[in-house]
Parts: sequence; C-alpha cells; structure tokens
Amino acid sequence: MITIAAVGLLAVPAVQAAKPAPGALTIAASPTAVKSGGSVTLSGKLTGSNIGGRTVRIRSDEFPVSSFSNVGTTTTNATGDWSFVVKPSQNTRYTANAGKADSPNLDVTVRAAVTLKLSDRTPRRGQRVTFSGRVCPERDTIAIALQRRSATGWKTIASPALADIPGATCSSYSVVKRVRRNGRFRARFLGDANLAAGNSRVKRARVH
Repeated sequence: MITIAAVGLLAVPAVQAAKPAPGALTIAASPTAVKSGGSVTLSGKLTGSNIGGRTVRIRSDEFPVSSFSNVGTTTTNATGDWSFVVKPSQNTRYTANAGKADSPNLDVTVRAAVTLKLSDRTPRRGQRVTFSGRVCPERDTIAIALQRRSATGWKTIASPALADIPGATCSSYSVVKRVRRNGRFRARFLGDANLAAGNSRVKRARVH
C-alpha cells in the first residue's frame, strides 16, 4: 500500500544536480626572494570541477607596479596543480588566471646581482689597488658602497657611481684605493624602490 507521503515523493520531479561553482586558483613562489636573473618557480592549484588540462595564464608587473603584462601559459595536471618558471630582473608582482578563476597577487623580491674584483689580491703595503665590478640590472649614476670589514662591522671606504655599459643590461664601477693591511672587502648596492639591496662575494687582500 502506497502512503500519501510516498505519493508526494513520487510526484516531485527529479532535480538535476547543479554544476559546481567555478573553482579558486592559488599562487605561490619558491623562493620568494632571489638574485636578479635567478629562477623562481611559481606554482598553485585550481580547485572545483574540470580542473585537469586547464590553461593557466601568468602575468607580471615590475615595481613600481602599474599594469600587468603576459608572461606565458602553463597547463594544470589531473589534480589541478600547475607550475611555471620565471626569471625576474627586479621586484615583480605576479598573478595567474584560469578561465573565470583569478589568483591573488604575489610579490617576489629581487636582489641586485653585484660583482667585485681586485686588480691585485696580494699587493705590497700601500700599493694602489683597483676595485671594480658590475651591478645588474643597470642602475647608471647610482652610487654603490665599497666596504671593508672592521671589528665593528662593514665600513664604507668609497662610493663609486655606476656607469653605463654600452649594449649591456648591467652597470659598472671602478675605484682605486691604497691597501695598507690585510682586509676583506665587498661591494654593496643599497637598494631602491624596485630592487632590493645586494652584496658581492667577499674578496680578501693579503698585503706582503
């Protein structure tokens, strides 16, 4: 015997399951800070339905940020994961998009790439030594700090201005100093609005 309640259930037409709402898209970076020209792996995950084989568009905007431009595309795997390698030259903001899903913005900090070389690593006492190198990306006319290690920390002994290198994306510097005793030296770019501070490798001078 069919009850009234059962009749009511039979009378209700079947309702087709609604399609899931568009998924969310995440973004992360490894590492989050890198030397200029170094590699950063952007990665994330698309959630929801139909997440495999979806195109993810990556966009970037160098500081000071104004507008995004396309960097490239990648594809999600069967579980919605994606990754893409970038090589930012200065502080850069990234975002990603997959269909109607937009990721949050993500900032990657970029340090200046700084080099230092000495014309003589074993000078005579009081000899003039040329300290030179490069800073990338180019920062023409900006002064850097040539520093010597002291008992209390790094002390700036010269502030040479960066000069243009024709046809290159780096700037150069050169300064001559007398070296009277053994020492450890480094060059330091102090940073600006769109590039973090960076140091060269430490170089030793041994006086004889």
